[in-house]
Amino acid sequence: MLRPKLPDIPTPPTITVTPQQTQAPAFSASRPVAPYVGVGVGAVAAVVVVGIVLTALLTAVAVSAVSVAVAVVVLRSLLSSAHKR
Repeated sequence: MLRPKLPDIPTPPTITVTPQQTQAPAFSASRPVAPYVGVGVGAVAAVVVVGIVLTALLTAVAVSAVSVAVAVVVLRSLLSSAHKR
């Protein structure tokens, strides 16, 4: 059968890389990192609590609105049937 001839894969040129030595910045002893982590956790907790409270308030308003609407429909029904008699 006929088989295609695959080309030879050229070898990539070798490049010598010299590592550059960089010095990491030194942390200041007067500013510890731990308080900033605590502030972040506290902020996240505050946002979560505020979100839960706002969701609960919105749910309470929605339930109150539905109950008022049902009461209005019942009262209209009672008043209209009283006028018909």
